[in-house]
Amino acid sequence: MYRSPRPLASSSIFRQLVVTSPGINPLRPFRVRHTTHAETMAPRTSIDEFKELLKSSNRVLALCGAGLSAASGLPTFRGAGGLWRNYDPTSLATPEAFSRDPALVWLFYAWRRHMALKAKPNRGHYALAELAKRRENFLCLTQNVDGLSPRSGHPESQLRLLHGSILDNKCFNECGYVDRNDLSDPVCPALAPAAEDYPPDKKLPLLDSDVPVPHIKVEDLPHCPNCKTALLRPGVVWFGEELDQPMLQQIDNWINQDRVDIMLVIGTAAAVYPAAGYTHKARRQGAIVAVVNPDPDSAQTLSQQDFFFQGDASEILPQLFEKVIGKMDEHGKTV
Repeated sequence: MYRSPRPLASSSIFRQLVVTSPGINPLRPFRVRHTTHAETMAPRTSIDEFKELLKSSNRVLALCGAGLSAASGLPTFRGAGGLWRNYDPTSLATPEAFSRDPALVWLFYAWRRHMALKAKPNRGHYALAELAKRRENFLCLTQNVDGLSPRSGHPESQLRLLHGSILDNKCFNECGYVDRNDLSDPVCPALAPAAEDYPPDKKLPLLDSDVPVPHIKVEDLPHCPNCKTALLRPGVVWFGEELDQPMLQQIDNWINQDRVDIMLVIGTAAAVYPAAGYTHKARRQGAIVAVVNPDPDSAQTLSQQDFFFQGDASEILPQLFEKVIGKMDEHGKTV
């Protein structure tokens, strides 16, 4: 449920001054209130104000992160405790790791695929999709690879997957082959241990570091049907890899072609470039920034003209977009 953010800083600072003006007792101090920088720059928090702003806006840009999918029940990239079978997940998300042990990396991603396919888009995804259908000048950028935004019916032409999709498979040797939106689970029979479901009180053997990793032969992993020599790999951007440069150029062109009325930052700290730069680029084009995030620290860089809504995006976005998309029921359907 939406709640007003807690204060970003102490409300005021007081200093005692001795004054020698005529008629004032110089021995009696009085207090002068000094307002802190954070207080003078506090963003707006009115949902009604934002509704009116969005209703009258034309060009809107959104940047989404993991917080958008939180209500869908997906585990974070690192998972509980920050490890996956005693591995730091970031150590498995590299081309070098795939070259060393493709079976281990595929097991990790096959498990993440399974979790993503079990999850369902939440009301936040559906609200963004409905906004796109009603505002042709709305563009949504997502750092999420879970495939939930496309599955919510978000128009493809108004969605950019910055880090790729875990539901895509592509040639590791970059022959150009890409199999998009593959919903098979598991990807191949050898990866079946990653697609098993166990009761909540029991641990999946694949996640138990005391249970040996299933032995999988490289020849049993998915292979590229185009070049017929290389393995297929998950279609996500790994550490050390560049994002799709033509896509980034398209985004910059969209931002620079005209004024941007609103920049939505949803469920992300936007701390990693190029995502971190989009807020600054939108501001230069005149955008008012609206942040939706449970973390109050996300409001620290906002100004008085901006908006901050502290809470769950799946609950807040349908409210913010109501004057454009109509009311949304608990299943993500507009009524």
